[in-house]
Amino acid sequence: MAKCEVCGKATVFGHNRSFSQRATNRAFHPNLQKITVYEDGRPVQKTLCAKCIRTMAKAK
Repeated sequence: MAKCEVCGKATVFGHNRSFSQRATNRAFHPNLQKITVYEDGRPVQKTLCAKCIRTMAKAK
């Protein structure tokens, strides 16, 4: 579910690093939003990242 339907951007895992350099696990989540897109004249609901939404707005 947590994946952009256009570019495939998904959750990435890494570490929080404290001042003492102790590593604790964390997740980096993409900015996903549900929007309605028109494909072949029909409204379709998709989950897209903010970057893809901006790129689609530029193409109009």
